[in-house]
Amino acid sequence: MQTLMTEREIYQRIFLLRGKEVMLDKDLAELYQVETRVLKQAVKRNIKRFPDDFLFELTNEEIEKMVSQNVIPSKKYLGGATPFAFTEQGVYMLATVLKSDIAIEVNISIMRTFAKLKEFGRHYNSLAKKLLEIDRKHDKQYRALKKEIDMLVSASEENGIGKIGFL
Repeated sequence: MQTLMTEREIYQRIFLLRGKEVMLDKDLAELYQVETRVLKQAVKRNIKRFPDDFLFELTNEEIEKMVSQNVIPSKKYLGGATPFAFTEQGVYMLATVLKSDIAIEVNISIMRTFAKLKEFGRHYNSLAKKLLEIDRKHDKQYRALKKEIDMLVSASEENGIGKIGFL
């Protein structure tokens, strides 16, 4: 039996599509340790549980963008089928459809990762607002702080902690 993915591995499989954080069916199938076709069949059998804000199919344009921006290596990565994208609520609903112990464990890990992303977003937004306020004052301390933050961002990008998803 495979071991569960780390939060970082889960985080790397969360993409921004249509303004929502989503996970693709292929990645979820890997996490839940089932074949993608089995996952999709379970969804189709329970489609009433997956309204549009829980699940949507990617368009060819979205797939092309993901390939061109190196979010996914190629269309072959998707297995030839049009992938489903699950929002956070869709991932939760998927766990109720896939009733296994592994589904429960994986779902808990995914929900914790989504929660950490939201928490990071709140802190980041708060920090950004404070930096904008200081920027308006053209403060010497701000310029020094901004220089340090820029150096930290550069260092994290050099260490491979870059941005994920696409705009």
